[in-house]
Amino acid sequence: MTYLYRAVDKVGHTVDFRHSRTRDVAAAKAFFNKAIRHEGHPPHTITLDGYAASHRAVREMREDGLLPRRTKLRSSKYLNNLIEQDHRGIKSRTRPMLGFKNFETAAITIAGIELLRRIHKGQFTLRSLRSKHQAALPIWNAVLAA
Repeated sequence: MTYLYRAVDKVGHTVDFRHSRTRDVAAAKAFFNKAIRHEGHPPHTITLDGYAASHRAVREMREDGLLPRRTKLRSSKYLNNLIEQDHRGIKSRTRPMLGFKNFETAAITIAGIELLRRIHKGQFTLRSLRSKHQAALPIWNAVLAA
């Protein structure tokens, strides 16, 4: 089984995602750390579903000083609908595949689907990566890193 953690801002743009083998406190902390590093600053408000491990991860990160104390934590299945609506696009692509043979294949496929979603939302363009005399592999690696 594989799990996908996703962060979406208030206007629906994807902030970050992380593919994980587990859905526990350590995986949630790793995702929050990755999203904060990617964004450059911690969020003002975090809205989570009812899963206890995510709530515990946020509380522990506050105690450890990795998240500011002023960060609001809310739990709402309705405010979380923005994430679920965005997540639907990934589910619709992966469900017909009937699962993945291994974790690495799942991670690569989901990263590609996430990239397509960002391009569709207008969050990503290739203009800054294009340059003359540059091979396709470095460009593709830059795309995957973004």
